[in-house]
Amino acid sequence: MSAFMIQGCGSDVGKSLLVAGLCRLFTNRGKVVRPFKPQNMSNNAAVTADGGEIGRAQALQALACRTPPTVDMNPVLLKPQSDVGAQLIVRGVRIGNFEAKAHLADKRELLNIAVESYRRLERECDLMIVEGAGSPAETNLRATDMANMGFAHAVGLPVFLVGDIERGHVIASLVGAHAVLDDADRALIHGFIINKFRGDASLFDAGLKTITDRTGWPSIGVVPYLHAARQLPAEDAVQLDHEVARGRSAPAGKLRIVIPRFPHISNFDDFDPLRLEPDVELMFIPPGRPLPRDTDLIILPGTKATVADLHVLYSQGWDVDIRAHVRHGGRVLGICGGYQMLGTAVNDPDRIEGSRASIAGLGLLDVETTMTQNKALASVSGVDIKTGATVHGYEMHIGVTTGGGTDRPMIRLQDGRHEGAISPDGLISGCHIHGLFNDTAFRAMWISKLGARSANIDYSTSVETALDEIAAILSQSLDLAAFRVGA
Repeated sequence: MSAFMIQGCGSDVGKSLLVAGLCRLFTNRGKVVRPFKPQNMSNNAAVTADGGEIGRAQALQALACRTPPTVDMNPVLLKPQSDVGAQLIVRGVRIGNFEAKAHLADKRELLNIAVESYRRLERECDLMIVEGAGSPAETNLRATDMANMGFAHAVGLPVFLVGDIERGHVIASLVGAHAVLDDADRALIHGFIINKFRGDASLFDAGLKTITDRTGWPSIGVVPYLHAARQLPAEDAVQLDHEVARGRSAPAGKLRIVIPRFPHISNFDDFDPLRLEPDVELMFIPPGRPLPRDTDLIILPGTKATVADLHVLYSQGWDVDIRAHVRHGGRVLGICGGYQMLGTAVNDPDRIEGSRASIAGLGLLDVETTMTQNKALASVSGVDIKTGATVHGYEMHIGVTTGGGTDRPMIRLQDGRHEGAISPDGLISGCHIHGLFNDTAFRAMWISKLGARSANIDYSTSVETALDEIAAILSQSLDLAAFRVGA
């Protein structure tokens, strides 16, 4: 079996996308490939075939390998709930909430768990492609590291270091990493990759020589900016930092769908299929800006901290914007935590999410949620009760939602259960199910409700096409022989 690790000079340098593209590239060449990330930090998660949860990026990488995702592909997942704390998921199961200092004490045990998962996966494949997290140059974290060099040493992996030229100072990033790494860590790096290059790559030849001269590392290639990445689900909310909410009217003939960007927004890839619709303008509104009045649909998204983000909703005055939208006959949809916010109250008697025992909801649906220690985590299928449009998605939430509003459910699941609620006038609805808009018929039904026509683009086909396109570009951009993957 062959294996290598992709690390980066920082977060958001494109590691996840490169790993996905390489997974598809070598899979297309007949290899049995498995992705692996020892530790991830993201609120975008996916349900696995074996009933757990992992980072969304590893689920995409599994898709690139044409294999179902499993919990071994991302054995440790941290889901931030505050600036200093996170929910800890180990092999797909929620262990509890931990502060950063407490988590550091557990790193040795977690590293051992990650190595065990890696060893299980390597027995079923020809090639393992491992993704690091953050940067190995964060030497203050090196003593307890399990995400980068700590893991690479534990299983003996060659490392390829990625620099992002789009953000600038890429030469300094790579040369600086060489300068601060110790000799043992430097020795694991077998080359570097320049990512997100726009224009003629030969213009950076002198830059490549400077990096090689100062580090001794060979260049593995210069990867152009991968525009097809827009068709793939994002790993985390960093992508939203690059989006600017515009305060203008929606373009003529376009629907405007608005999503408030909560600090702990999660699984916002739920809405990626809407980006493919030519008649839809999708806007994420950051704190500090009102929700636009010229809006056809407001969606309250999932969140890792429902109580805290509901408080933010009130502090931003978004509740006023939502109520004004409703008074004028506008539609509102809540997904998961957003659905819970639409009810009369969110109760947290065991303080699972923080210090608040309860907070009033928006009262737009006659439901109430109580947080519990148990986490619903399952793939589901069903139909929209009013239209019969098919639904395939997943549940991933804590909290039990009850009340009279559930007598008007939104979804009938395949197992006979009802899920969600709809207001008596039909304008307000919500449910716990993620991934609703992936289904072409369901997405078309909602766009029709809003007075437009869907382009009926198959989202899954779009993702597969993007992966193949990225794989083809990487095959032309990188020295594949450097990965020593064998014939």
